[in-house]
Amino acid sequence: MAKTKLNTRNLILELLKKEVSLSVNDLTERLNLSHMAVRKHLVILENSGLIKSTEMKQSMGRPLQVYSLTDKGDHVFPKNYEGITLEFLRDIEEIHGEESIQLLFEKRENRLTQEYKNRMHKKTNSEKVEEIVKIQNEKGYMASTSKLDDKTFELIEYNCPIYSVAQEFTSACRCETDMFKNVLETEHVRRVSCKTDGDHQCKFQIRFDI
Repeated sequence: MAKTKLNTRNLILELLKKEVSLSVNDLTERLNLSHMAVRKHLVILENSGLIKSTEMKQSMGRPLQVYSLTDKGDHVFPKNYEGITLEFLRDIEEIHGEESIQLLFEKRENRLTQEYKNRMHKKTNSEKVEEIVKIQNEKGYMASTSKLDDKTFELIEYNCPIYSVAQEFTSACRCETDMFKNVLETEHVRRVSCKTDGDHQCKFQIRFDI
C-alpha cells in the first residue's frame, strides 16, 4: 500500500514536470482518483517542499488553484550537469591546453575562497570549521566534523558532487585543500584520504597554531 502511494506521488511529480501546472481536477482525471485522494497526496508533496500551489484567475467564478514543481521538486529529476561539465573541460583542454584547465580551477578556488570568507567574520576557529561544514552540506558534500584536541579538527566529506570531474582533473582536489587553508587561515590542512584515490570519504585534518 505504501509503495502504491509513493508511486502515485511520483506520478504526480512526473505530470507536473511535463505539464508545468495542473489543477486538482486535471490530476483526478489523469490519475483516475478521487478529489480527496489527490488532495492528500498534494498536501504531502507540498509539505515536503516538492510542489507549490498558486491561484490562477478565471474569467468567471473563483480563482483556480493550480500546482507546480518547486526548485526542490525539479531537482528530483536526473540531471547530467557533471557529465556536461566534464565534456566542456576536455574540450577546453584540447583547444587551449592543460594550463587553461589549471587557470579555471584557480579562478574557481578564488571565487569560493571569497564566498566562504564572507561567512567567517568574527568567528572562532571552532566556529569557522563548523561554518565550513554547513557550507559544504549546502553544496551536497554530506560533511561532518569532530574535534581531536584544542587545536585540531577532522573534517569528513561523505559525498563529492564533482566526483567525475575530480577523478579526471585532480587539480580540483588540490584547489579545495588550498581553499580551506585560505579560508581557515592556517597552512595545516592535510587531506588524509580522498574518494578519487579509492577511499570511502574525503577526510581532512585541520590544525590551528593558536
